[in-house]
Amino acid sequence: MMLEMEELVNESNGMVKTLALICFLSLVMLMSILGNLLVMTAVCKDRQLRKIKTNYFIVSLAFADLMVSVLVMPFGAIELVTQSWIYGETFCLVRTSLDVLLTTASIMHLCCIALDRYYAICCKPLVYHNKMTPLRVTLMIGGCWVIPTVISFLPIMQGWNSIGIHHVVEERRHSEGSNSTACVFMVNKPYALTCSVVAFYIPLVLMVLAYQRIYVTARAHARQISMLQRAGDAGDSAANQRNHRMRMDTKAAKTLCIIMGCFCLCWAPFFVTNVVDPFIDYTVPGQLWVACLWLGYINSMLNPILYAFLNKSFRRAFLIILCCGRKRYRRPSLLVPRGPCTATQINGSTHMLNGCSSASKLLLWFCNTRPVPV
Repeated sequence: MMLEMEELVNESNGMVKTLALICFLSLVMLMSILGNLLVMTAVCKDRQLRKIKTNYFIVSLAFADLMVSVLVMPFGAIELVTQSWIYGETFCLVRTSLDVLLTTASIMHLCCIALDRYYAICCKPLVYHNKMTPLRVTLMIGGCWVIPTVISFLPIMQGWNSIGIHHVVEERRHSEGSNSTACVFMVNKPYALTCSVVAFYIPLVLMVLAYQRIYVTARAHARQISMLQRAGDAGDSAANQRNHRMRMDTKAAKTLCIIMGCFCLCWAPFFVTNVVDPFIDYTVPGQLWVACLWLGYINSMLNPILYAFLNKSFRRAFLIILCCGRKRYRRPSLLVPRGPCTATQINGSTHMLNGCSSASKLLLWFCNTRPVPV
């Protein structure tokens, strides 16, 4: 009797854990799909968003993350819940190739966004326009898709990633018993190092360098504004403007920390494990692998929030879409007079600050505090 009770308790606990897992995975996939679809729709429908070059990277990023949510996550979730792979060996290779392709493309888009912001904020406007031409933007987006394709489908479909470790792969594939198979993706040392360096470590270094320079430029910008205001009118309005710029600078620093923190938190565990595992005879526990992999997938859910939802122009576009185009959320006429502009210099070129000129929008876009008329 006691044994039967224990079995019932264990069964009920197992069902609760399975239901909780299904709910969690479904929530991640649903939020990722809806968020990325909303970003793509907003840029397609909003003419002002289409004028900003960075947003083309964000649309391509949203498409990559959407494909992760539709083509990769569902099959991974089914395998995780059922503890078996039922779709055959060939589709296992296709699904694994798509996994590497789409997640690497997502990371490379984040790197391109960082470089675009660097050129927009740390260089003179003429340099930015010369560097980020439509052709160069197209080539950068194309590279974000071609390079991941080269390191995913070609080596995986040819089996280069498992050269020398075929026996280990076969053991893992049937480790759960003769009637159960798994979609096993294991990598040898050369592939682990090459793939990890190209897909993560090089983009990580470029992002750190770019955002570090952006942060330094934002700090210098704030100091220049403060000096100009001290040299000019020392009234209450100048003090208020100075406080506003200091708050903007603080928010810029927080935004940078959030962007880099989320990126490293989501992907660093997986790529560190990916490099270490072949050198310790593939002794990393399976549960740790699954946790690191899904932590990386969660980044596809966070990207729309970090790169779009925190931006006021995107939020306005989202409200127009979700509220069926109500007039209260539409942009006011361009004929509406703007407030007075304050001039300052960044990298030797004069920009207008308080009047929302195109030059200042580049800086304000990065810290997600670009003014939007109400």
